Amino acid sequence: MTTPATPLPVTGTRVRRILGSFVLLTAMVAAALVGPSVISPRLAEPARAAVYSSCTMTRCTDARTARSGWSAKGFPTTRGWYSWSGGLCNFAGGRFYNNEGQLPANATYYEYDVYPRSCGASRDAYRIVVNRSTGATWFSPDHYGNFYLL
Repeated sequence: MTTPATPLPVTGTRVRRILGSFVLLTAMVAAALVGPSVISPRLAEPARAAVYSSCTMTRCTDARTARSGWSAKGFPTTRGWYSWSGGLCNFAGGRFYNNEGQLPANATYYEYDVYPRSCGASRDAYRIVVNRSTGATWFSPDHYGNFYLL
């Protein structure tokens, strides 16, 4: 004859383990349902660049000089290195898609580096963005964090 199984005594340690597992499982399910936007709201927010109607900072002069250099080359649309004065090179980045919609819509833009360097060297954050149809040019000293109309 078998004796019926006796239930394990409910102790404080066992209750804490059960509750701990339940809390962990609940948190995992909630995170899966809510998604990463609540966990890291910065990832879900679109970039917000400031756009200014003029450019008066010191580096704007450099951006205007770069614009003249790229204009003399016909504002190339192909991404790559181009020979520059002084035996240096400068990089044309190809099409700038304005994904965040900071610049005027319904235009095609191209990006160009401001400062020349040795061919193949690392690029810095200084760019000009040009609407080739209108000639409107914006300077971004911080890789599209802000735009200044030249």
